[in-house]
Amino acid sequence: MITQSEIAATYPVIRAYIRRTPVIEIDAADFGLDSRPLALKLELFQHAGSFKTRGAFTNLLTREIPKAGVIAASGGNHGAAVAFAAMKLGIPATIFVPRVSSQAKIDRIRSYGANLVVTGERYDEALAASIQHQAESGALSIHAYEQTETLLGQGTVGLEFEEQSPSLDTILVAVGGGGLIGGIAAWYAGRTRIIAVEPETAPTLARALAAGQPVDSPAGGIAADSLAPKRVGELMFPIAQEHVAQVVLVPDQAIQEAQRTLWNTLRIVAEPGGAAALAALISKHYTPQPGERVGILVCGGNTTAVDFGPTV
Repeated sequence: MITQSEIAATYPVIRAYIRRTPVIEIDAADFGLDSRPLALKLELFQHAGSFKTRGAFTNLLTREIPKAGVIAASGGNHGAAVAFAAMKLGIPATIFVPRVSSQAKIDRIRSYGANLVVTGERYDEALAASIQHQAESGALSIHAYEQTETLLGQGTVGLEFEEQSPSLDTILVAVGGGGLIGGIAAWYAGRTRIIAVEPETAPTLARALAAGQPVDSPAGGIAADSLAPKRVGELMFPIAQEHVAQVVLVPDQAIQEAQRTLWNTLRIVAEPGGAAALAALISKHYTPQPGERVGILVCGGNTTAVDFGPTV
């Protein structure tokens, strides 16, 4: 498993290339809940619109890159992050995404100059196509979560959050393949309770923990382009077994309500996956104890949820 010291050593390597995203402290009463302080880490303000940029730069800065460049498969956010990092470092990039990927994510990947391939209905089909292309091209594969460097980069979210909000009891983190929660849980290593939040339509970590190993799960719902791989990663799974206290499943309606709440209260536009952790609190599928100090990761903002009208 990755360690806190390894994550700490990763941070100065990528620090010049990422944003130290802000934490906003609010009263839960603003969200229509019982009054208590909440700390929201706004990782949707990261370059390329999500936490994935940390793992992308960690891979590109610490691994040997062939002339063929890099290749990645993604529901959208990892692809945008790899495309952004490759653009900044002058590295060729080919990104595979499934047709379920949102137009906002597809447009963002294209804007960074990557070669984009849209194929398959879900992430796992795009991944299979990328593996075939990687074997033919010799490009370096940058996995969205099944890669040590990816986990180390995502773990720097936890490093920052602890520096910014050092007295949290609990942190709610959305789960897809598990790179983010794996990195954060490895950073805190049991010093703060880590609660995983998944859509009911994509219970990958919940089923894996029940089975004692990663297993295939349904992969649908409104957050399918970020929180619905077929199964969680092998690398993150032992970290989750040891350091994730609980998995909370939330319905799509709760995720949509969390999106609306972020917009109406804070004028923050989060994608469904980015709002999923908050959905557990808004819907009361997770209810904190009296006095419990709660942190929430708002981890992605690549969406066209707000329409600003035609260009004038």
